[in-house]
Amino acid sequence: MSNNCATTEGTIRYTERFAGKSAQGHFRGQQHLVLSSIGIGTYLGNADEETDTNYTNAVVRAVQLGANVIDSAANYRFQRSERSIGEALKILANEHGIQRDELVICTKGGYLPFDGAPPRNMREYLNETFVKPGIASFDDFVGGSHCMTPAYLQNQLDQSLRNMGLDCIDVYYIHNPESQLEHVSEAEFYDRLRRAFERLEENRSQGKLAYYGVATWNGFRTPAESAGHHSLVRMEEIAHEIAGNANGFRFIQLPYNLAMPEALSLANEKLGGEPTTVLDAAFSLGITVVVSASMLQSRLAKGLPDQIRHALGSLATDGQTAIQFVRSTPGISTALVGMSRVEHVEENLSLIDKEPVGADDFAALWQ
Repeated sequence: MSNNCATTEGTIRYTERFAGKSAQGHFRGQQHLVLSSIGIGTYLGNADEETDTNYTNAVVRAVQLGANVIDSAANYRFQRSERSIGEALKILANEHGIQRDELVICTKGGYLPFDGAPPRNMREYLNETFVKPGIASFDDFVGGSHCMTPAYLQNQLDQSLRNMGLDCIDVYYIHNPESQLEHVSEAEFYDRLRRAFERLEENRSQGKLAYYGVATWNGFRTPAESAGHHSLVRMEEIAHEIAGNANGFRFIQLPYNLAMPEALSLANEKLGGEPTTVLDAAFSLGITVVVSASMLQSRLAKGLPDQIRHALGSLATDGQTAIQFVRSTPGISTALVGMSRVEHVEENLSLIDKEPVGADDFAALWQ
């Protein structure tokens, strides 16, 4: 496999595989790359060999059918999801001719990953894995499970590279940094974030990652005055102070779906002194938005109102309708969908020949 990350040429080459098969709007240009509007997530599932195999097969099939964005995290299924992706990448390269530079591979670090299964003794695991080697102290883990010190993130990034058999990760997210806000002051939080960004910039210069960002759950979708909110504008300012216009803070991930529309509806950022949504702020700052929980972990896969189904194109399934809502939202690049089975991949990726709905039909959802 190539040592490179995704490239402009590689991702364009990937889109050419689907000439005449994919509708306009399925592939989107972002950060000198081309990303599919639907990506595969690898969060849920049992920590067992059967699920490992299912995910490997699902990733292979997703790439074959038009999804070149692959998302994971060190702690997903105790590192097993990353390892399943690694197996899928070997199959794609060796059996299907898919080159590394065609794929946008994303992962995250921050939570305790464990190794294949939960440890019997948490304190012993922490001590042997992180404290004794000098990677982190017990006090560095807020809430007993989350850490974003530079040394810890370095350890996790290197581990993820090994898990997936890669030399470079396209997007590396700090995972749910808002977890820290429950335990430290706002000033300390942003100081910790600055140190984390500095280390990630060092890894960019070493070729271990191309871009970085934050993958959040609550941080971008709560009111600005709430204790758990963190500011995208302030994060971008920190990255700019560290590395100027060439900084690598170019991606964020947050949940957004028919039941969680805050990214589109809540003006909790301030840009140029004016309140704005995180989607509008990201667009203005040149930051790519990737969405998690597009189907709210399958809870939006059935029972949608006819009005919504009609506005979004009267698609075959409610699951497709939920995905269509996300990929049709202005300002969103990729809708991630957790897919551990090939049949789910085939159902959801059948959307690639459907254009996202137009602005008028999308606006009708809010009337």
